[in-house]
Amino acid sequence: MIEGNDKYFMELALAEAQRAAVEGEIPIGCVIVHEGMVIGKGHNRTEALNDPTAHAEILAITAAANHLESWRLEDCSVYCTLEPCPMCAGALVLARAKRLVFGAKDPKFGGCMSIYNIVQDIRLNHQLEVIPGVLEDKVAELMKSFFKTVRAKERKQNR
Repeated sequence: MIEGNDKYFMELALAEAQRAAVEGEIPIGCVIVHEGMVIGKGHNRTEALNDPTAHAEILAITAAANHLESWRLEDCSVYCTLEPCPMCAGALVLARAKRLVFGAKDPKFGGCMSIYNIVQDIRLNHQLEVIPGVLEDKVAELMKSFFKTVRAKERKQNR
């Protein structure tokens, strides 16, 4: 169920995603909220760090855990612009996050609904509440715009 502040926090995740785009990274952003306060945020940094695990969610989880001085994010809501991949979905389960709110589904890599549903798999020891589709149109537009720009640059370089 969408809560009153979900759109506000998703806007903050979108701002993180826009930072990623400016840096030439796939524009995905994430913020983690505890008791109404952002305690962790991140955007994709895989290219900058040469690290395949430097996804927005992983960086935000690390920041939130450092803030709480605990790896357990039990009372936290996680806001991701794009449906988390299987790696990030697994990390959210391991972190014991309470809620996952995301913007757009990811039909190629989605680990929370589209391909897999790791965060609600009853065989695991923890499940998250999942709220998809918050600001979905804005997220989709940012992704489309980014990849359109990337393809245009690639065409220009191949001439």
